[in-house]
Amino acid sequence: MGGSVEDGEPMSSSNFLDPAKMEEFGAAESAERDPESHSSMQQPLLKRHRTLSSVPLAMVGAKVSYIESLDYEINENDLFKQDWRSRSSAQVLQYIFLKWALAFLVGLLTGIIASLINLAVENLAGYKLLFISGFIEQKRYLMGFIYLTTANFVFTFIAAVLCVCFAPTAAGPGIPEIKAYLNGVDTPDMYGAMPLIVKIFGSIGAVSAGLDLGKEGPLVHIGSCIASLLGQGGPENYRLKWRWLRYFNNDRDRRDLITCGASSGVCAAFRAPVGGVLFALEEVATWWRSALLWRSFFSTAVVVVVLRAFMEYCGSGKCGLFGRGGLIMFDVSDVTVTYRAADVIPVVLIGVLGGVLGSLYNHLLHKVLVVYNLINQKGKLHKLLLSLAVSLFTSGCLFGLPFLAKCSPCDPSILEACPTNGRTGNFKQFNCPAGYYNDLASLLFSTNDDAVRNIFSTNTTTEFHPLSLTIFFGLYLILGLITFGIAVPSGLFLPIILMGAAYGRMLGMAMGSYTNIDQGLYAVLGSASLMAGSMRMTVSLCVIFLELTNNLLLLPITMLVLLIAKTVGDCFNPSIYEIILHLKGLPFLEGHPEPWMRNITVGELADVKPPVVSLRGVEKVGRIVEVLKNTTHNGFPVIDDGVVPPVGLSDASMELHGIILRAHLLQVLQKKWFLSEPRRTEEWEVREKFTWIDLSERQLNIKDVAVTKDEMEMYVDLHPLTNTTPYTVIESLSVAKALVLFREVGLRHMLIVPKYQSSGADPVIGILTRQDLRAQNILNVFPDLAKPKRREKKN
Repeated sequence: MGGSVEDGEPMSSSNFLDPAKMEEFGAAESAERDPESHSSMQQPLLKRHRTLSSVPLAMVGAKVSYIESLDYEINENDLFKQDWRSRSSAQVLQYIFLKWALAFLVGLLTGIIASLINLAVENLAGYKLLFISGFIEQKRYLMGFIYLTTANFVFTFIAAVLCVCFAPTAAGPGIPEIKAYLNGVDTPDMYGAMPLIVKIFGSIGAVSAGLDLGKEGPLVHIGSCIASLLGQGGPENYRLKWRWLRYFNNDRDRRDLITCGASSGVCAAFRAPVGGVLFALEEVATWWRSALLWRSFFSTAVVVVVLRAFMEYCGSGKCGLFGRGGLIMFDVSDVTVTYRAADVIPVVLIGVLGGVLGSLYNHLLHKVLVVYNLINQKGKLHKLLLSLAVSLFTSGCLFGLPFLAKCSPCDPSILEACPTNGRTGNFKQFNCPAGYYNDLASLLFSTNDDAVRNIFSTNTTTEFHPLSLTIFFGLYLILGLITFGIAVPSGLFLPIILMGAAYGRMLGMAMGSYTNIDQGLYAVLGSASLMAGSMRMTVSLCVIFLELTNNLLLLPITMLVLLIAKTVGDCFNPSIYEIILHLKGLPFLEGHPEPWMRNITVGELADVKPPVVSLRGVEKVGRIVEVLKNTTHNGFPVIDDGVVPPVGLSDASMELHGIILRAHLLQVLQKKWFLSEPRRTEEWEVREKFTWIDLSERQLNIKDVAVTKDEMEMYVDLHPLTNTTPYTVIESLSVAKALVLFREVGLRHMLIVPKYQSSGADPVIGILTRQDLRAQNILNVFPDLAKPKRREKKN
């Protein structure tokens, strides 16, 4: 009975979809039965360790093992209370110091790894482009094309093989899975050492291959992996048994560390410390508090210091080709931003365009990912071939399309060198004669970071032709759709920035003398609008762009563009990350309940569920083994009979003592903490056998525990291990209110108690889990609930 998805029970994506869309997702059946629903033990036993066979991951192309919820709630049993009472002031200070020390290490390691990734990408991609430029200068176009295609093919092959064969969960950006984890879903195999290693080298290979993807999303995942590994003391099979780390052997503290890691990853991607913290607050974290804000900010500050030191060191040419490029910093501080009342019209227009195009991009990407899902189901070879096919297509477009652009004469008034044949520069000569440049080659024949820097260039009103920008926008729209979803680490930020900058600059050119705003600033606003239209971020995105561009005067119009784009996009479809979450079948709980959820109570929800499986305070070993074998629930109410009633009650009553977790019952069976007769144990007996560190372990399985026939007749006192302060709600509470409480507090189980308690009646009438509170699962049981809403839409 655990939170969202129980041990071994597969999650169907149809739980998230309208019935009309189930065929589109390839779901052959409706929402699957919730294994957390306390089904009767007379029903057929659930099969354990099944995969998500109905929903292979679209981005990863691999089948995931069972998914569980996380125990963010503090388990206040007798051992926990005893531990806190016995902690000295020195141990409390040790715990606080270690939190800050780990936050520092998260920032330090994320900054170092991000620097090394940038260094590797700039040198690998840079030398590749230099060699090809040499062939083009010599008019050896065929050799240049063969070299470009071969290099990109090899880089993509390395990245794809790493993901397909060693860590399938390292494919894609990783941000949706981080959102799900911080929401309370234990996304499996996401934060280990192998995904971290594959994410690092896979990102280097994929970005160096010139694919239409960025390293920003993978950096967020890398930061989260670092944080998780530090908190656990290393990989699962090789953990450090350092006694200080015992404090962090719980889901609650691990969640805080992963939040710091996500903030550090965004900061490392954009050199935006404040934006990184706000990204974690706005986009990925479900639960937040002020202490976490400070530690996240501390981590991002460390990242910025590391990146600055790295740039200072490499500024003198000690890092090969790493120089101006590498770390995204699109400085437009040299432009004086002035507004007129008439400038409001193009600013509003670019916001509306961003919302429409962003929602359209989400819709098309969703269709592509459904197709990729079908391809990826066929096996590793198909995933690898798909990635290589995209690489070949990308190489052909990058090399061939610049020949469609006309050569433009260099403007002698521009101080920058023109034309250029090196790796960087706004005015690439490519196939043009002396004194001329190819504007489309300046965008396509460079690294993604340099491409953004070129298209954001200011005071260059005649640099780009509208046809070149149109070709660039169309190409990156197609490449963005077909690249995201292949089996390599990929981020969405940079492709969307490039597309948005293209149409933003085109709008600036169309406005001409009507506006005072520079075309480069229109490109910045276009990028912001498309990101808001697709990802639906506002506050964090605004701060990230201000830190990227280093121009505070952009604040008013950037805020306006973001708000308009998000509002327009919300009218059509969810954000891109929500779409990916749904496609992956991750049971993410939304922040806002559906209006019809107020029409049903948790008591009515409990009535349609099978009876609760509960245990007695002093229970027989045989009964515990039977329950664990015949159910997959992760929590069981503990009830005592014949409790001395309060004053005013004459009959003996039943008492809800609390809830006990499956993991704790398995610990009892493994340690054989049995009694020969039914009795309550003393405090010293419990401490002699268990520590609170023991209760943090989650690795045991009932199949691994051996209990003899004689032991089956013995007893266990469950009182010391029972969480005596579970969250309970009265049966008349609305499902909408229960959903908000469940999500905000980060619960795994919510007990439903009767409104009227009669003598001898069961004190628990049901348990709510993540599955129970998901909208589609409720509609499967109460299909008429949403009908009034649909009729209103028709009217």
